[in-house]
Amino acid sequence: MKTSALPLSILDLCPVTLGSTPRDALRNSLDLARAAERMGYHRFWVAEHHNMVGIASAATSVVIGYLAAGTERIRIGSGGIMLPNHSPLQIAEQFGTLESLYPGRIDLGLGRAPGTDMLTARALRRGRTDGEDFPQMLEELRHYFAEPEPGQRLVAVPGAGLDIPIWLLGSSTFSAQLAASLGLPFAFAGQFSPDYMLAAMQGYREAFQPSDKLQQPLAMLGINAFVAETRDEAHYLATSHQQSFLNMIRGERGLLRPPVENMDELWLPHERHQVLSTLAGTLIGDEQTVAQQIADLRERYGMDELIVNSPIFDQEKRRDSYRRLMRAAARL
Repeated sequence: MKTSALPLSILDLCPVTLGSTPRDALRNSLDLARAAERMGYHRFWVAEHHNMVGIASAATSVVIGYLAAGTERIRIGSGGIMLPNHSPLQIAEQFGTLESLYPGRIDLGLGRAPGTDMLTARALRRGRTDGEDFPQMLEELRHYFAEPEPGQRLVAVPGAGLDIPIWLLGSSTFSAQLAASLGLPFAFAGQFSPDYMLAAMQGYREAFQPSDKLQQPLAMLGINAFVAETRDEAHYLATSHQQSFLNMIRGERGLLRPPVENMDELWLPHERHQVLSTLAGTLIGDEQTVAQQIADLRERYGMDELIVNSPIFDQEKRRDSYRRLMRAAARL
């Protein structure tokens, strides 16, 4: 088991809570990013989702600029940009601009899923493929970030020649293998895909090929976390997230709802099984309990960094959960 300090980072989906607006959600995300910086979190990432009334981070590059402008030291990035929704040149220019404005603080995490339903994906991609050409798009994007060659006619400005860390994100083994073959860092979405967690993390390390960007594998694990003074309160706070996934499997979309005392009044037995299976990658409890859960995760998966999503309805409870999570990790 690794004994060095485990870096902690935050994945924030800019949740829009019941009774609030996307403007409120974005302001809450900035408030959380500032708090995370004070607490010592390493990164603060936001994710690209579309046509979801409960998530306000669709214009991910714009949100990153807003968060970076309102903080000073913490790394700000995407977890991730869904590259097939965009042209590689546009992403090179956007993140080249961000890196030029906030040098040394910008991360570019890339995924290949649409981050939405297929109707919205078609509106975004305008007849393009379903992501099968992701490796080719990634190669094109990396070309734009490289130093321009003599006579190169198409140059990303800003973007060319900038050292912007690229992470590949995945919820299966595909991106793990691609990241390993290219010698890039990899982040796995364990917060909603626990079944592939071990295969992806092990496969990445075993297949890793050193590159000019990275000599050793660098693996980050995404996880949900709800930490409170007591275990009962932590489980209570987690019911907001459970309600969101319950609505998703029912084909419904909505805002992040307040927690409830008894989820059994809301879901059927088969729905309970499906939601809890999807969210099995969750740290939940008081600080002592969560510290042991983190230790168990690290023993099993050997991650180099943990990135945590805590979709908690109350903003102060959300900040408090991250404070307690940091203290729990310090127990290691």
